[in-house]
Amino acid sequence: MIERLRNNSSILLVGHRGYKSDYPENTLLAFQESLQMGIDVLEFDLRYSKDRVIMVIHDETVDRTTDGTGKVSDFTAEQLKRLDAGGWFGKPFEGLKIPTFDELCQLLLSYPDVLFNVEIKPSIDAMEIADKAIAMLKEYGLISRCLFTSFDAAVITYIHDTHQLKTQGFPDQQMSNFVAGENGTYSKMWSIGISLKLLTPPLAEEYKGMGLVVGCYSTDDARQVHYALGCGVTLLTCNNPLPAMKIRKQIADRV
Repeated sequence: MIERLRNNSSILLVGHRGYKSDYPENTLLAFQESLQMGIDVLEFDLRYSKDRVIMVIHDETVDRTTDGTGKVSDFTAEQLKRLDAGGWFGKPFEGLKIPTFDELCQLLLSYPDVLFNVEIKPSIDAMEIADKAIAMLKEYGLISRCLFTSFDAAVITYIHDTHQLKTQGFPDQQMSNFVAGENGTYSKMWSIGISLKLLTPPLAEEYKGMGLVVGCYSTDDARQVHYALGCGVTLLTCNNPLPAMKIRKQIADRV
């Protein structure tokens, strides 16, 4: 199913941490709103709690996206669940919680046509988190719909070599533990995500020449979407998918 990403005639939209522009990121509400609006790929971030429960949260600390303070890994899952993960975004969202990965998997079962970009955040437990997440995705029957992402090239290599699953990395200067050369990190990657700040038509063509599916982030207004499409990118990661959805419809209506 993940091979849909290779279809160069399709513009696929990735919901970045859910519907991040309008809802508190990496919450079940943000994911559900993103899924219901019709995104093609859902992106989310995984980290361990102190008691080794996989939680869905981007930052190393809870400071930015909850009412708590400290490292995610210093809280048990139960303690993390007591934090307010919505009030920081706006009063109407007070009381939202950090989801466990298990809770997210249960939600994803209701959306059989959606793909998933599973980002493993760099940490000393990253390989173990990858193993556990992959096992859970297999149990839920979701593994064929997943692309695994990390800014740590060692994690990319581990998932590729150990699990033979598709991975997404980034340009070498953005990754830790990057290995150059014919059998290096790029050879372990199935696709690449390029920041709009770095994206140019020649760079996109260079990575296509390596056989990589080329995506970019984050395309949140019409100018950014048109620029990315002009560079030959068709996998668009969006905090706000609405402009890209509108442009995709306009393109489809002209065909």
